[in-house]
Amino acid sequence: MALPRLRSVASAFALALSLLSAHAQQPTLTADQIMARVAANQDRSEAARAHYVYVQHSRVLSRKGSAIRCEELTDTRITPTPTGSSQQLLTIQGRLLVKGNYITYNNLPDSKDAKDSTDTNNRDTSLKEIDDDENTDLDLVENIRANLLGDKPGHTKDGINANLFPLTSKQQANYTFILRGREPRNGRDTFHIEFHPKDKNDIAWKGDAWVDTATYEPVVIRTALSRNLPVGIRVLLGTNVPGIGFTAIYAPQPGDQPDGVWFPISLGSEFKIHVLYFFSRQIVVSAENRDFEKTHVTSTILDAESPINTKPQP
Repeated sequence: MALPRLRSVASAFALALSLLSAHAQQPTLTADQIMARVAANQDRSEAARAHYVYVQHSRVLSRKGSAIRCEELTDTRITPTPTGSSQQLLTIQGRLLVKGNYITYNNLPDSKDAKDSTDTNNRDTSLKEIDDDENTDLDLVENIRANLLGDKPGHTKDGINANLFPLTSKQQANYTFILRGREPRNGRDTFHIEFHPKDKNDIAWKGDAWVDTATYEPVVIRTALSRNLPVGIRVLLGTNVPGIGFTAIYAPQPGDQPDGVWFPISLGSEFKIHVLYFFSRQIVVSAENRDFEKTHVTSTILDAESPINTKPQP
């Protein structure tokens, strides 16, 4: 009885040594090599994402102290186009604090130039009589949503500003990457990569990226400004944004398929804005991409008039 048992132990020991040897022989990648694979995957993922339609639910608010000055909940349908993607606002639920009371609205406000127009199809009538001074927080929330989540050509991809994270090869050329080790993130084995601008004088993004060790896709990315705005700029513009930074989470769609197409599925941020030393606001931004559906450019689901079953979260 002892001999077969010893043979079994020996076989298990040999297998363990074999696995350890195979693991030891795997080439050790540098941070730059890992991020180069991430950049290549981003190019392929962008082409694959063009075959998906999905809905982005977002919340943007402006707060002064504990009082919410303006808040908007929106649902936007994102559809592929020959050059990237376009966005169609499906629903909006907003509230604006005016003279101690909230005015609610469910249409996208017009620009100031169209404020006095008799055409109110695109502007909620409850907002028509608001003074420009009272409109500041509304404009702030709208501008932040447009710049971070909007569909400006060449500016926003996949419902998130393309310049927040150095993922593409063009962006990576300006950054230094450091491999900090391997860590579990969102149920995946990941490389922990730290990044910062090569030029220490640049005002850009620094942060951390956790990259899936099997697919070389980003799992989590966190950024912050690489340095504070210089005093001269703050004095000249009268603006400061202390603590600004963003966190993005990525996952394959569909999530139960190992070869699914990776998307940014959420974005979150909370930061302060100081303007001219008398205007101060806390800004909160959150966005979630969901209801993914694979389609083709010619599919009727891209028809702007086709209904979609989605409701904004409370």
